[in-house]
Amino acid sequence: MSDELSDPQVVRPILVVDDEQSMREFLTIMLKKKGHDVTVAKRGEEALNLLDEGQRFSLVITDLKMPGIGGLEVLRGVKKIDPACQVVVMTAYATPETAISAIKDGAYDYITKPFKVDEARVVVDRALEKFDLLSENLYLKKTIEERESFGDMIGHSKPMQQVFEMISRVANSQTTILIGGESGTGKELVARAIHQHSQRADKPFLPINCGAIPENLIESELFGHKKGAFTGATTDKKGLFEAADGGTVFLDEIGELPQNTQVKLLRVLQERTIKPVGGNAEISVDCRVVAATNRDLREEIAEGRFREDLYYRLNVIPIDLPPLRARGSDVKLLIEHFVDVYASRMGVEIDGIDSEAMRILLNYNYPGNVRELQNIVERAVTLTRGSMIGVDVLPPHLQEDSFSRVARDLEVPAEGLDLEGMVEELERSLISKALERTSGVKKDAAELLGISFRSLRYRLKKYEMSDES
Repeated sequence: MSDELSDPQVVRPILVVDDEQSMREFLTIMLKKKGHDVTVAKRGEEALNLLDEGQRFSLVITDLKMPGIGGLEVLRGVKKIDPACQVVVMTAYATPETAISAIKDGAYDYITKPFKVDEARVVVDRALEKFDLLSENLYLKKTIEERESFGDMIGHSKPMQQVFEMISRVANSQTTILIGGESGTGKELVARAIHQHSQRADKPFLPINCGAIPENLIESELFGHKKGAFTGATTDKKGLFEAADGGTVFLDEIGELPQNTQVKLLRVLQERTIKPVGGNAEISVDCRVVAATNRDLREEIAEGRFREDLYYRLNVIPIDLPPLRARGSDVKLLIEHFVDVYASRMGVEIDGIDSEAMRILLNYNYPGNVRELQNIVERAVTLTRGSMIGVDVLPPHLQEDSFSRVARDLEVPAEGLDLEGMVEELERSLISKALERTSGVKKDAAELLGISFRSLRYRLKKYEMSDES
């Protein structure tokens, strides 16, 4: 990185602010020789106006004493608008007090007039190095923050990062996508994210649940119908494919599609044309198809309920959504997110969730996945009367959590047992499962187990379990 920073061919925008024309000209020549793009301002007001208008600079070199707005005010204004921008203050009247004041307000350095060209170049180069380092850190932070969410989805677990990466890669293709995953994992959110990040984002996104529409109406919904095509068809009607022309059609629960409609959908995917019910003319359509299912379509094919040729046409690029129980620390992230969402929506102040309620929520298996978690949190926020969510507002089946049920059902056999051995085996198993759920992140695993990080490290050593990372 340092080689690139010292390269005179790396062009950076620099603003020079000085009321003396000779100094502006001198610095312009010096900086342009290094290949930089130089802008000049005669007064502090002019410099701040450039920033207010949206111009951005890697470095601002400003005189300290100027009529009107002086160098310290320019410095403060620059830092307020663009904290990463570096500022070097020039002065012919340097005192320790002015230097300290400038550094305290965020200046990278100051130089005293008259100055040597080589000394000024060193200060400029180092200030630009700091700008690049800060910019890179801000970029990485922004990237990490963005990667924690994608569209309306949230997650920093490895399985979700892989989903986000796949969405990024396929969004701008025209390829058909098949999204798999259990109910409640967020398949429609993935479909919407693909549409929103594609070149079709300004066109319609039209979803349809193939299992929620009666078999005798599904073709009309998908392909439209002509007046008089069947009883009740009093006017022509556009189908989903025609209405979504240029956009995306999302076929949810594609495994529920009737066999005769599967044949017609296959033709649409192959020919890019539709024929409305009761119509004779083919209508060309341009829309991307994203389908989703919570069924094993290969099993459906084997049972004769789904066409193999349609499966291969749909499954060009598969995206499989992980169940919530496989997403590790995403559970806590989602809990906190939904608490904020519903507290804001209901106009209530919720400071958080008490430790026991959080322990129960983190240890629950969520057979209904994110949708179930969302419903649990909405209920909890609705019923909470104080500022903290407690166990009392969790659903009844969670209030008697899994550990309580297991403990209640345990029996001591007539021949006796090895209590210490059983406890150690249980502890070892729970630690292993917690590490698995948190993808090996020990801090998260300790929180999941309700123990300190130090306590977890002690147990890992005690049971000779891996203590790496």
